[in-house]
Amino acid sequence: MSLRMPRVRRARLSLFTAGTASLALLTTACGGSGSGSSAAPEEFSYLSVTENTTVKTALTTMSKGACKTANDSLPLKVETVPQASLDQKLQLLAGQDALPVQFAAGNAPALTQQLAKSGKVVDLEKELTSLGVLDQLEPAAVSTIKALYGDKLEVLPYEYNIEGIFYNKKLFQENGIAVPGTWDELADAAAKLDAEKIQPFSASGQQGWPITRLLSTYLYRSLGPDALQEVADGKAKLTDPEYVKAAEEIAALGEKGYFGKGVGSIDYDTAMNQFLNGKAGMFYMGSWALANISDAEQNKVGAENVGFMPFPAVAGGKGSIDQYPSNVGLGITLGAKSFDKKTGDWVSCIAENYGSTALKDHGSISGFKVNTEVEDANEVTTQVRDTIGASKQNVLWFEALFSTKATTVSQTNAAGLVGGSMSPQQFMKTVQDALAAK
Repeated sequence: MSLRMPRVRRARLSLFTAGTASLALLTTACGGSGSGSSAAPEEFSYLSVTENTTVKTALTTMSKGACKTANDSLPLKVETVPQASLDQKLQLLAGQDALPVQFAAGNAPALTQQLAKSGKVVDLEKELTSLGVLDQLEPAAVSTIKALYGDKLEVLPYEYNIEGIFYNKKLFQENGIAVPGTWDELADAAAKLDAEKIQPFSASGQQGWPITRLLSTYLYRSLGPDALQEVADGKAKLTDPEYVKAAEEIAALGEKGYFGKGVGSIDYDTAMNQFLNGKAGMFYMGSWALANISDAEQNKVGAENVGFMPFPAVAGGKGSIDQYPSNVGLGITLGAKSFDKKTGDWVSCIAENYGSTALKDHGSISGFKVNTEVEDANEVTTQVRDTIGASKQNVLWFEALFSTKATTVSQTNAAGLVGGSMSPQQFMKTVQDALAAK
């Protein structure tokens, strides 16, 4: 059985400014040519982010099962760093010519692109074709990757996600709330929850991106699926009134206290736990959260009480609620220096088995084909998979076309936007200025 995925519009990446200071330093450190002698790795070293437990757990399972032969030859070794520290760690390792065999790609595609230009990242399309496993990647996942990485297959799709709002069905029913179809209805639902002393939204202000995702999806609903491509092409600016309007709407949710107290100090795990413990009614997140929702130890609400809805429509908007933000999570790539036959054996095994393992053991949807029959863990997983299959057009997210600098600026200031310390106009100007910086 293979998952049927929607195709994703290819985006032009004209806002990737490889000339930012950090990337310029990286190019210098790397020598621009991937110099450094090739050395056979002694371990299948894997650098991941602390916040993502699914991939490392699935790989560990596979190392003892389907990929035991590959693991016996090249043992799996996992190291993690906080996602906020990932880019700095990768730049340091690249400068030392010491990248691991496999590693989580940078927070912005621009960093991985720069590593690739410096000869540090393996040509995955070439290697997967040579190994005979390129067809084990879902075409839509490949399309999404190439939309992000300039027509190149530079990461593996350990995740294939759509984004929307997970909601507590029990809380909705108890408070007479119907699933919102419009932005106004969403605001009304939040007001009803708040009136009952229930926090309407759970979100991580510390990470920032869970808040900026709300901003970009509002833009897609109000201005249409090309809203951020217009900014990337220089045809529009984030400081234009219709763009600031989106920031004003998200800021208003924060002004009313709908994200709870101290959202700026809330990290990803805490936000997830707030929702899974029934302390918040709604949680905007990608379908990677199904792994947490399917885990009975984490999910005290119960998977049967979790529903999934699209980001609602905006009155008079040019977008449609069936245009889902889509991504391949935090992509994972491989170092060019350490890619040899043993590494290839691991990659072949991953391509053929990861899709089934992730879905069966974690309820997680990846961009690899599922080669065995797997029963969905729960109703919400089936709902999301059906939604993916029915989706006709997908969009990206707020920082998808941003430089590394602009991504950092955006996510660092997101909490200020909903916390009231930065006005919508200031926020959008700050990010726009970062985009314009050379």
